[in-house]
Amino acid sequence: MNVRTEPKKEPFFTRDPAFFRTLFSMMLVVALQNLVAYSVNMADNIMLGSYRQDALSGAATVNQIFFMVQQIAMAIGNSLVVLSSQYWGEKRTGPIHALTGIALKFGALASLLILAVCMLLPVPLLRLFTDDTQIIAQGQRYLALVQWTFALYILTNILMSVLRSVGTVKISFYISIVSLLVNVAINYVLIFGHFGFPELGVVGAAVGTLAARTLELVIVVVYLAKFDRKLKLFSGGLSAGRAHSNTSATDHRGLRRDYARVVAPNLVSQILWGVSVPIQTAILGHLSTDAIAANSVATTFYQYLKVIVVAMSSASAVMIGNAIGKGDHKKVKSDARTLCVIDLAVGLVLGLALFLLRGPLLSFYNLTDDATEMALNLIALMSLIMVGMSYQMPVSSGIIQGGGDVTFTMKMNLVSVWLIVMPLSFAAAFWWKWPVEAVVLCVQSDQIFKGLPTFLRFRSYKWMKKLTS
Repeated sequence: MNVRTEPKKEPFFTRDPAFFRTLFSMMLVVALQNLVAYSVNMADNIMLGSYRQDALSGAATVNQIFFMVQQIAMAIGNSLVVLSSQYWGEKRTGPIHALTGIALKFGALASLLILAVCMLLPVPLLRLFTDDTQIIAQGQRYLALVQWTFALYILTNILMSVLRSVGTVKISFYISIVSLLVNVAINYVLIFGHFGFPELGVVGAAVGTLAARTLELVIVVVYLAKFDRKLKLFSGGLSAGRAHSNTSATDHRGLRRDYARVVAPNLVSQILWGVSVPIQTAILGHLSTDAIAANSVATTFYQYLKVIVVAMSSASAVMIGNAIGKGDHKKVKSDARTLCVIDLAVGLVLGLALFLLRGPLLSFYNLTDDATEMALNLIALMSLIMVGMSYQMPVSSGIIQGGGDVTFTMKMNLVSVWLIVMPLSFAAAFWWKWPVEAVVLCVQSDQIFKGLPTFLRFRSYKWMKKLTS
């Protein structure tokens, strides 16, 4: 008598202990790395703020340009992660070598274009953000050196992205720590002229940033060349890895097309979102002085917790990409459902923590009574927004995009930011004259309502797309 054995059914949520170990270890390291990297720019602002106000304003203006560079770097790096993580799931390193070479060439081209604009049009570029001649003069001095760091940052981000796609994340954290220490040390010496060095002010801060970015690139290249055992990226050369991986010219052209299809929507999405941020800041900047101060304080706390959400997105993209590369769709679904629940749980914890700590955190600031009350209201509002963001960002940019659907996030951001949030925010601030809290809610509202289309797209499972050739 033959006994029919039923195929093993994948549980609704994953129960694999290795899944949770990998997820939380990667989340922790990436969150710490993002936190330290965020602090590198903060170091310039804090130290220049104690030096001269116009120097601080000049550097802050240039950092608006760097913010756009970050969006380009993220688009290039995240696109590499989407493809490479799937190839790593298949344990095929040859195409990863080729894709890394393609991404580096694209990053170098983007860097040259950015550098050309900064060198040829520095004043018009700075005038996009301020009309103050003194601030522009300080910004020019800062930009003259910092513009060289943009290429270093883009190339470093690409190399750290390919490492992240195969689960190597600790090196990124160590690089950020070294970068922060070097930047702060050089800033202290050269901004203020300590230990017999000249007092360079904003130029000293630029030297510190340039040294830190150079060191970041050197460390990651040395690590890949001498210590990495997963990719062996430089052992066969980066010229698409043809000789090393038997990748033909036809295959290489196919990989270029694959990468172009992924990076194009990512670039559009990141740039459109990056352009919207200073516009939203300008909307809030036209409110009262108390409102500007209250929003600045509330946003600072919100941004520090946001690094955890960004880390969840990064970890989700890598893990789902690896799982799709292995070809087990049942496991992809159970892993993705588990990630969704974790995202929501983390969002609830972060939102509750932000709400409960709003009083103690505000005690460190010397604000007017009106500004303090407004900040309390805004932080309470940000607590709610944090929950929505903690779900929709890791699911849309992590699971769905990492799973191979590279156009959904672009379409959703295009509609939500430019057709809903921007018009609504302008109307609330300048036409309807709504209270500050209502205007801030309009500006941040997409973090809540994007949850519905994200959930519907997730539940369709149409985002599971194998992108490997």
